[in-house]
Amino acid sequence: MNTTTTKQQDEQKAILLSKKGMKELRKSIAQLEHDRIAVRRSLREIDKTTGHDDRFERNEKLLRLETIEAELVEKQQVLSRAKIIPSRRARLQVAIGSVVDLIDQQGKLFRYTLVESIEANPSDGRISALSPLGSTLLGKTVKDIVEWGNGAHRTTFRLVSIS
Repeated sequence: MNTTTTKQQDEQKAILLSKKGMKELRKSIAQLEHDRIAVRRSLREIDKTTGHDDRFERNEKLLRLETIEAELVEKQQVLSRAKIIPSRRARLQVAIGSVVDLIDQQGKLFRYTLVESIEANPSDGRISALSPLGSTLLGKTVKDIVEWGNGAHRTTFRLVSIS
């Protein structure tokens, strides 16, 4: 298989997002579209003047417009491939979309949702399936011991539930 074929397959691969992730992606696209309209409007106003300072401001706005449009295209491509994580899955093994409860050695409970990298937000409990902890959790079952960390500092968790 050549590189072009592999790249095309990767580009067409579905991206699984939670309902929250899908909503945030759509909200982000709407905000970018709003920003694009605002920058275009301000560019039209600048075009009505001919001052030297205005040319500098115009260049800055053109650069901002390019940035917005590039980000917008990228997010629209993601949205075109995005699918909501199926709600009915086997809850026997950890997979993308699983909500897992882990207990550390001190008895502290941690709850994480495994998601695609695009919607990962560890402070909100959403970790990427590609992250060190996320990739360690994939395929695990209830009661499995999960070790995570680097070299000298390793943390051990027990997987207590998958939902």
